Amino acid sequence: MNILLIQRDGVDLHHTLFASETSRLALRFYHPKKKPCGVYITVSTLGSALSLVSELRWYLRRYVRETLFEVTTGIYCTHSLAQDVYYERISVLEPDWPFRRLYGFRDGKLISRLVMSQGSTIEEYHQEYIGIDLAIECWCTEDEVEEGELLTGEMGDREETLPEKEE
Repeated sequence: MNILLIQRDGVDLHHTLFASETSRLALRFYHPKKKPCGVYITVSTLGSALSLVSELRWYLRRYVRETLFEVTTGIYCTHSLAQDVYYERISVLEPDWPFRRLYGFRDGKLISRLVMSQGSTIEEYHQEYIGIDLAIECWCTEDEVEEGELLTGEMGDREETLPEKEE
């Protein structure tokens, strides 16, 4: 189980977490890795991941744009879905999870968060948006799936919004 903490723009999350004694103590056994988009932390179980996120709640509210949990290699889920799975036992994750979003990154910044249509693959979307260095699939709750959005990002010297995928 891995946690991906996507930092807010203008924040060096790894430095911020290790500059504070409180967060440094909470992370002392986990050895977080600095990533261009934030921090990547390996934990043993979903329960320990949720516990660590709870301990870091103050920092996450201030410096983190989004907290994602790696369900399987390359596929993440939102904090709400992780809580539904672990605490509420409302959801049972299956390979054909219907509520998904695609996160697009360029130069370590989150530039798009799009709702994925059911049955589509990440490769279909990734090929469509030139300029995205990394795309990850994120499973979410039914309520969260509609919160997909287009984020404004710099494309060359001008700013523009990425187009929505046509079905």
